[in-house]
Amino acid sequence: MSIKALTIVLAEDDDGHANLIHRNLQRAGLVNGFIRVRDGQEALDLIQGEGEYASTGLPGKFLLLLDINMPRVDGIEVLRQIKANPKVNTTPVIMLTTTDDPREVERCYQLGCNVYITKPVAYEEFVDAIRQLGLFLQVVEVPPNGRNPAGPPS
Repeated sequence: MSIKALTIVLAEDDDGHANLIHRNLQRAGLVNGFIRVRDGQEALDLIQGEGEYASTGLPGKFLLLLDINMPRVDGIEVLRQIKANPKVNTTPVIMLTTTDDPREVERCYQLGCNVYITKPVAYEEFVDAIRQLGLFLQVVEVPPNGRNPAGPPS
């Protein structure tokens, strides 16, 4: 089963982690749209429809898998800006990061993240965590997101 109407946006600067995440989400049965951005500024531009993404639209339903430690703009600032922007603040954000500091976890939830997942360091544990995430994403319901230049949100 897959939710084809849901696009997964992955903000991850590490190519190895990005490939593992994408491959293991597919292995878990997700055949959704998948967009990868390499830093926080690119994530903001994509979701808010700015910069190089000003003329392109995201689908009506998408969620963001967001790393914290990224160049240009870190994931916490991305989360803060998304949740402060009424046009896109319903975007579901799943923090997917190696940072397991309880203060960072609490801060992310205070800023409005929906789920916080710590990437395990061990390869097999990391793969297993992503497969479990894939199973979760098959059944999760996501609201239409606010930004869609092709027309009103679906």
